[in-house]
Amino acid sequence: MGGLNLEVFKFGMYIMFPIGIMFYFGTNLDDRFAVPDFWPKPEQANRVPLDRDEIHAELQRLRTRRLYLRDRKLEAAEAASRRAGGDAGNSEEGKSS
Repeated sequence: MGGLNLEVFKFGMYIMFPIGIMFYFGTNLDDRFAVPDFWPKPEQANRVPLDRDEIHAELQRLRTRRLYLRDRKLEAAEAASRRAGGDAGNSEEGKSS
């Protein structure tokens, strides 16, 4: 077989190889793999309202936004139905003539 020196060398490689890999890839991780401005700043993040007045103001804001979006959706549907009704009326006149 190989002898004592080979066994000592193999044991050293088994121990030092993972340590060397961890040292090489494990140092300066912040500098190598950090993405600048990845996390939002506190002023850009959502803030949970805690006071009663803040909760009321947030609910009012959400209600206003929901009503605005609903009105826009209804106006778009009404405009689409007017277009479809106008197109259908023109096509019916063309067919009956």
